[in-house]
Amino acid sequence: MSDIKYNSQIEKIASAILEDKTSLDEQDENKLKKYIDLAKRQFNLQDEPAAQIVNEAFLYLKLKGADSADPLQHGDQFGAGFS
Repeated sequence: MSDIKYNSQIEKIASAILEDKTSLDEQDENKLKKYIDLAKRQFNLQDEPAAQIVNEAFLYLKLKGADSADPLQHGDQFGAGFS
C-alpha cells in the first residue's frame, strides 16, 4: 500500500475520532473496537492492520495537537519510551 493511501486511511479514522469527540487517551476497548470495525469495513482490513491504523490515528491526533516540544524530551507523553 502506498504511503499516500495509508495516510489517507489514518486521516479518515482520525476524523471519525474527532467527530465523536473521543478522548485521545481513550482506553475503553469497546470504544476502540468501534474504530477498528470502521477501519475493517471501510478499508477491507483484517484485525491487526485495522488496529494499527486506529492506533496511528490516535497518535497522529496527539502529535498534531502537541506543541513543538522536542519529542526526545517529551516522548513519554506519547508512549515512545524516550528517556
